[in-house]
Amino acid sequence: MELEEKPKFGEPRKYDPTFKGPIHNRGCTDIVCCIIFILAILAYIAVGILAWSQGDPRKVIYPTDSEGQFCGQGKLKNKTLLFYFNIMKCASPMVLLAFQCPTTQICVEKCPTKFMTLTSAFTSEFDDYRPFCKESLDITQLATPVELLKSGVCPGILIPSTPVFRRCLPTLAKKNGQITVGDKNTFKDENEKDINAEDLVPAVKNASMVLESRQVFMKIFEDYTQSWYWILLCLVMATVLSLVFIIVLRFLAGIMVWVMIALLILVIGYGIFHCYMEYARREGQAGADVTLQELGLQADFTIYFQIRQTWLAFMIILAIVEVIIILLLIFLRKRILIAIALIKEASKAIGYVMCSLFYPLFTFLLLAVVIAYWAVTAVFLSTSNEPVYKVVNKTACTHSMTTCNPDNYNTTDMFKECPFSECLFAYYGGDTVYHKYLIGLQFYNVFLLFWCVNFVIALGQMTLAGAFASYYWAFVKPDDIPAFPIFSALGRALRYHTGTLAFGSLILAIVQVIRVLLEYLDHKLKGTQNKFTKFLLCCLKCCFWCLEKFIKFLNRNAYIMVAIYGKNFCTSARDAFFLLMRNIVRVAVLNKVTDFLLLLGKLLVVGLVGVFAFFFFSGRVKAFEDTAPNLHYYWVSIVTAMVGSFLIAHGFFSVYSMCVDTLFLCFCEDLERNDGSPSRPYYISPTLAEILLKNKADKTEDPSASQDEDDITLQQQQAKEEDIILVDESSVDKNASVD
Repeated sequence: MELEEKPKFGEPRKYDPTFKGPIHNRGCTDIVCCIIFILAILAYIAVGILAWSQGDPRKVIYPTDSEGQFCGQGKLKNKTLLFYFNIMKCASPMVLLAFQCPTTQICVEKCPTKFMTLTSAFTSEFDDYRPFCKESLDITQLATPVELLKSGVCPGILIPSTPVFRRCLPTLAKKNGQITVGDKNTFKDENEKDINAEDLVPAVKNASMVLESRQVFMKIFEDYTQSWYWILLCLVMATVLSLVFIIVLRFLAGIMVWVMIALLILVIGYGIFHCYMEYARREGQAGADVTLQELGLQADFTIYFQIRQTWLAFMIILAIVEVIIILLLIFLRKRILIAIALIKEASKAIGYVMCSLFYPLFTFLLLAVVIAYWAVTAVFLSTSNEPVYKVVNKTACTHSMTTCNPDNYNTTDMFKECPFSECLFAYYGGDTVYHKYLIGLQFYNVFLLFWCVNFVIALGQMTLAGAFASYYWAFVKPDDIPAFPIFSALGRALRYHTGTLAFGSLILAIVQVIRVLLEYLDHKLKGTQNKFTKFLLCCLKCCFWCLEKFIKFLNRNAYIMVAIYGKNFCTSARDAFFLLMRNIVRVAVLNKVTDFLLLLGKLLVVGLVGVFAFFFFSGRVKAFEDTAPNLHYYWVSIVTAMVGSFLIAHGFFSVYSMCVDTLFLCFCEDLERNDGSPSRPYYISPTLAEILLKNKADKTEDPSASQDEDDITLQQQQAKEEDIILVDESSVDKNASVD
């Protein structure tokens, strides 16, 4: 007798009269991974406590003088600015390595406002000069300017300076095409030598390597302080729009989908028209024909909006998006009708489980806690180094840039060999065991961030899947839907399947960390890699990107099966994969078309908010001219409002997406378990069954699948009555077998 060959993708589900949806009598799954996850969280808390005990965020907020003291803190509370004794030393390449100028630095109350040399000020204006000397200055012991310079307690010259991010930097300007400082092209140093103002340029650039970017960030921060409440209003508008769309979809899903498609096409079309008008308006304007390549990277981003090529690029990008959307709509026009039916059913499910709309707020709160904990821990870890001091000498010295201790430096052999040297603060570091493994702690912090974020997202997916599965497998809706389905599903997920959630999120976190490491390697090797290395890294990044997408898809469906049957992760992932492969045509067509329609809804919300934000913040509409805030970069507020709107819309529409995925997987199971007969009726709603089963009948020519809505409704009513009879008969048979 020949053995029957097993199906390639597993056996279809068999009819089970006792199956009524998510199983309540279940046990804990993936216990080992649950224990590992709990231990990892405890270790994460320990890392946070260690970082908080060692770190000091003031190191990145306040400048540090040569003695390692924070300007504006403690006894230096009134001295908030950092002053460089010799700003010319900042032109040294040493600054690029140690991020610290090899010159004495002290905290001062205000920056110098005029030129002064120590020699000229010693006799007449020393009271104005003294605030820029060390506090240890004793004028009675050092009677001449030369002695003051040799002792290193006073700078040789003061240059008019401006406070820039709590640091006094020379006030450079251009006058008649020449660099000036304090309206002078040249000035004399402490040795009465002429110094050109242009010589200060490299020093100022090194002392403020990130000056331009910081200026941009400061302007952006100022814009946020001026427009945050208007941005918040845009986010409220996005929330209202999302809720309105979802509520209207409950009753007018078909009309709303086509309205969303039409409005999205119109919004993108207006964007193309606006970009063309801006492009045409700048024709013939001076400097408008400069190319982006010629312009290069500019700190002032508004410059890019003054050239025609920018608007041409925007117009081309929007036109390509418009064409892609129209082509997809043309080719998928028939499948859109089926997807609309799924969205209608999802609307009904969400209508019966309304609290599911607010579950994304709980997910957002958990994600905010996880990200905030990671950010705070990262800041404390990065600032938990100890101050490192280096030997700095004005002349040649064998011990220059050697690590030293300022407390006893004057008694060391290094000071005896280099009597004019100083032990100054250089940077933050450390040689202890803790500091040696600091990079490992930072890596662990990042890894746990990915793991916890994926765990929170997985928890939301399993909770929503359990609630919507309860809706689908309720034979009489809403009578058979359990009370508080969201809370019941959340309780089952946390009580029984924490290990499963941790297992799935761990796999995804490992892949994401590998992707981060590949990006880091690519960044580090960018200047040295050959073509083979570049090709290899590109292939690896592409492969792991695809792997991450596949794992996300598999995890999502595995969590649905776990929510229904309560099995472990591997078994559920296998069952979900086999079920999807047995229905691969439906997966490829129905599921993805529905995702596409929901994406259009998100883009429509973002587009409407973006158009409003553009006209408001740019002041293009006269009605908003007096109300709109005066901003440096109005586009920053627009982008912020659009990104926030997308996240809000994604949060609401993700409930729809999870509902559709759950209903679709349950529908595939329903087709395998039942045949539509009075004894084995479908749990699917009559309206959706009429469309989906008719589609199935067209392909399989199965007459039982082409019943109309009235027949299916009658079957469900008959089956409800016969279900009690079947249970009674089974109990009678069981008693007879015992007898």
